[in-house]
Amino acid sequence: MKTLKTISFSILMLLVMASFSQCSSAQKLQDKAPITIGKAYCQSWIAGVEGGGAGLNIFIPVIDNSIILDSVYFRGKAAKLEVKQEENILYVGRFPSDFNQKRDIIMSSDPKAEYGNEMPNISKKIPFELKNNECVISYKEGKTTKYFKVDNVVEKDLVPYPSAPPNKQ
Repeated sequence: MKTLKTISFSILMLLVMASFSQCSSAQKLQDKAPITIGKAYCQSWIAGVEGGGAGLNIFIPVIDNSIILDSVYFRGKAAKLEVKQEENILYVGRFPSDFNQKRDIIMSSDPKAEYGNEMPNISKKIPFELKNNECVISYKEGKTTKYFKVDNVVEKDLVPYPSAPPNKQ
């Protein structure tokens, strides 16, 4: 009887600890953006050559640069933000897609022949439920990572990059 009580107590403690650890990993959004942000927009692109790649870029213009933005969560994916210096500060998040990628996959019954194949890119689920025109931006304040949401991200027309110039020999 004593072992049954010990086992029950242990299981109960594990369940309580598991529920607390899940609560601490939840991401809390700030009520208001800590800096002034211009009109955020996204734009798809595709290379004009086969295997040149394709993707989606999100552009976040910042008017106030009192903090440094770290990452962006958009349409189920996450990307690090890069700073592009122009007249104003512009952050860019790049989301490459599998479309128009060069693939050299070796399929063989010999596992050694398949050694050079790349693993498929499996994206992790982001910790936010977002609409198609919303993104969440993360930034660091001290050692703490904080998050805020940006609504009404405008989607601009696709940018088809031109094909490679003809080979003149």
